[in-house]
Amino acid sequence: MELRNYTIDNISAADAKFEAQKIAFAPLAFQAVRALLELGILRKISDAGDAGLTREEAAEQTGLSVYGTGVLMEMALGLRALRLHRDGIAPDRGENRGRMQEERFVLGKIGWFLLEDDMTGVNFSFVNEVCYQGAFALAESIKTGKPRGLAVFGAEGKTIYEALYSLPEDPRKAWFAFDHFYSDMAFPQALPIVFAEKPRRLFDIGGNTAKWAIRCCTHDPDVMVTIIDLPGQTAAAKLNAGASGYGDRIGVYPCNVLDPGTVFPAGADTVWMSQFLDCFSLEEVTAILTKIRAATEADADIFVLEPLWDMQRFEASAYSLQAASLYFTVMANGNSKMYRFGELTQAIEQAGFELKAAHHDLGSYGYSLLRFRKKP
Repeated sequence: MELRNYTIDNISAADAKFEAQKIAFAPLAFQAVRALLELGILRKISDAGDAGLTREEAAEQTGLSVYGTGVLMEMALGLRALRLHRDGIAPDRGENRGRMQEERFVLGKIGWFLLEDDMTGVNFSFVNEVCYQGAFALAESIKTGKPRGLAVFGAEGKTIYEALYSLPEDPRKAWFAFDHFYSDMAFPQALPIVFAEKPRRLFDIGGNTAKWAIRCCTHDPDVMVTIIDLPGQTAAAKLNAGASGYGDRIGVYPCNVLDPGTVFPAGADTVWMSQFLDCFSLEEVTAILTKIRAATEADADIFVLEPLWDMQRFEASAYSLQAASLYFTVMANGNSKMYRFGELTQAIEQAGFELKAAHHDLGSYGYSLLRFRKKP
């Protein structure tokens, strides 16, 4: 994706005004889609195929009122999630103008993605369960540098990582689904790169539920992995590692990486951080890498897997990452975001590392795998 796309403003005034109205009504549009999904209306219309459904048929099949299905289906027209069947529209002329016909609603392309696309589903659920209510506190979070939206979960004063295992079940499940969906897609391509030098002892910082550690042990029968993370996360990782049969090769080191007293253990020839550094400010990234530098030898490889928004092939991917930054602001920690390639690399280099290789466009959703070593 070219950044010069953001220098162009060639939209017409009429289209710009329409886009502004979409933003003004965006929360209502989001809730309309949520209702269409949860009440089964979109699925029923999809199942009806090219014939589509009338308001009355949708109401009968879902047990809702004609009024209820009607307002949602009409909003879906405006969102282009539904379209009208061509044969059910009165001629727009003469005495028939404006006369009600038996309009039949058919699933549109956008509606199909809302129903069937995995990425859209994960993003939608994450925004609904984790971000939606707390997003009202975005301006306050910007002013204070604190994730004020967490107050909706009774976790004000914490970061989402500290509060994760105390969240209600649905938000917690949506958070993990969102977190794993993207990075897991890049693991198959990342594994041969990371294991090209046959690492023997790998530190997985921010290892979360041990998914990467388990993949490493499956990939290489000799590697030993240590997961470094918060106590709640390492407890879950230890259970998962044991259940996978790799409990003897996956250890844990519970700590808060931001605690000034935290010292990382020595001995790793490879350090791995997947979708971890975006959880910290650039100053904190440099501080964490400074600790890593003190704990590793000169020939240790430092791998960073991140979705960098200026390295995306498609504008839709960049938009999703720009939006995800606001989650970090209002819900996660108040001071981090999805970074650009140059700013993240610079923060790591300031800790005494140099970039040795950059592999972009890994996985289905544009991850970058960066390899660093200590500066001589």
